[in-house]
Amino acid sequence: MADMQRWTVTEPYIPLDCGLGEAPFYEEATHHLRFVDIVKKKLHVVDLNQGPSSLITVDLQDSVGITADVEGAEGEEIIVGAKYGYATVNRKTGAMKYLKRFSKDPEQGERVRSNDGAVDTSGRFWVGTMNDPTITDPTDVGVVFRLDPDMSLHRMIEKVTIPNSIGWSADDKTMFFTDSPTKTISTFDYDAATGNISNRKPYFKYEGDEEGAAPDGFAIDVQGCLWTAVYGTGKVLRVSPEGRLIGEIKLPTRCVTCPRFAGEDLLITSAAEEDPKAHPESAKYGGSVFRVHVGVRGMPIRKWKR
Repeated sequence: MADMQRWTVTEPYIPLDCGLGEAPFYEEATHHLRFVDIVKKKLHVVDLNQGPSSLITVDLQDSVGITADVEGAEGEEIIVGAKYGYATVNRKTGAMKYLKRFSKDPEQGERVRSNDGAVDTSGRFWVGTMNDPTITDPTDVGVVFRLDPDMSLHRMIEKVTIPNSIGWSADDKTMFFTDSPTKTISTFDYDAATGNISNRKPYFKYEGDEEGAAPDGFAIDVQGCLWTAVYGTGKVLRVSPEGRLIGEIKLPTRCVTCPRFAGEDLLITSAAEEDPKAHPESAKYGGSVFRVHVGVRGMPIRKWKR
């Protein structure tokens, strides 16, 4: 494609061995990046002013799939989608306190975990759940929940398998959502006043035939384009508001998971290579964090309200 933008990344910004690096979050006020390792139950924080040598790692009591800031929070408190539900976490000590559980059934609660999510413009925190792969293979028992500022919990999307990124258009009329095994990013009509969604439609489908390839996390830029990591391919794709492929970042490991904007840079997490014997070069950098200048900024990140 003549109008395709292309970038190539050859080495990591932060060499690391995450089992499943995910949920990069840019703390704009301090120019820090935080991200999690779902498998190893870690929270990582790096000062982007100082660089990779400033990396701090905190142990977590349970796996965490996504994090968000809390409006008006004092100190180090953030909110997360954790193994059993929504919880607050101290980003320095890792101390965790559950606010709302996904299920009242202990057996059901044990079988699932959170995977990804986002906060909307009204301060509602959306979190997708899936079967915990350490216990059972993923099936379509996943649910996308919405936690409102009044602490009411809503089941918004049912029968998903591996729910990934959620995001909204600049005009707040469209919600984007990825269910990875379908290889499709969908849109919903979105009512910002109520948080209700309707009229699900396909927006972008990944057509590549690489084994295990699927869209994973995405970020949205101020021009309305989605930047989606495609797990199993070593690529992050830029997709226009109309759903057309217009850009490609190539990375040196196959299992890229999620991009996040920090200014005009993208920071991209990754997971350990699933087949290191077949893909030794990919295994070399699997689980690291990558950085690339793309010349456009991301949409504002919202805080959970309470």
